[in-house]
Amino acid sequence: MRRNETSEGRSVRVLRVGEQVRHALADILMRGDVHDDTLASHSVSVTEVRMSPDLRHATAFVKPLLGADEAAVLKALRTNTAYLQSEVARRVNTKYAAKLKFVADESFEEGGRIDALLRDPKVARDLGAEPDSDDDAG
Repeated sequence: MRRNETSEGRSVRVLRVGEQVRHALADILMRGDVHDDTLASHSVSVTEVRMSPDLRHATAFVKPLLGADEAAVLKALRTNTAYLQSEVARRVNTKYAAKLKFVADESFEEGGRIDALLRDPKVARDLGAEPDSDDDAG
């Protein structure tokens, strides 16, 4: 493994630039710099930005507060992509301006689904039995 790579194989630089882009996008959206009625009326969280290895593409995972009007918010972000790209490029100093792509962050729903599964009485019963089986083996 190269010195500047994490255990997941992504370079520290790629992760750092992704975080800088996330902060820039969050700041732009929080300040209301985008002149769009939908974005002005919704609080949008930028939960993660994944950069391509060459730093030319950025996938921004976004979530409107309480998940309200997600489709409309995504449409507004995509409509204003050119403005957002230019603002991010101005704030994040990289050789190339990254092409932004906005997608809904589904991790909250996935987490809720997993939580609900773990709370299922059948699953809880099986999980409760697990430590006993370890004791028998030892």
